[in-house]
Amino acid sequence: MHDGTPAPTTPEIPGWRLIISDKGRFWAIRRQPFPRDALRSGAEPTVDADTFDEVKAAVERQEEIARQAAVQGAAS
Repeated sequence: MHDGTPAPTTPEIPGWRLIISDKGRFWAIRRQPFPRDALRSGAEPTVDADTFDEVKAAVERQEEIARQAAVQGAAS
C-alpha cells in the first residue's frame, strides 16, 4: 500500500555509475572512458569513498584533472 510519501531517491553523479556496496561504501565508475591525456595526467575512472559527499568530491577531482589535461593538450 502506498501512503503518498515519495520513494527514497538514489543519489546520482551525472556521467558516472554509482554503486553502494553491501557494506555501505560508495563506488563511482565513469560511464565513458577518459581521454588518454587525462589518464596520463592521473585521472582515475573508478573512485570509492565512505560517503556520497566524499565520492562526489573524488569524482569532481578526477573531472578537474581531465579538464586540466584537455587545456594543456590544446595549448601544445
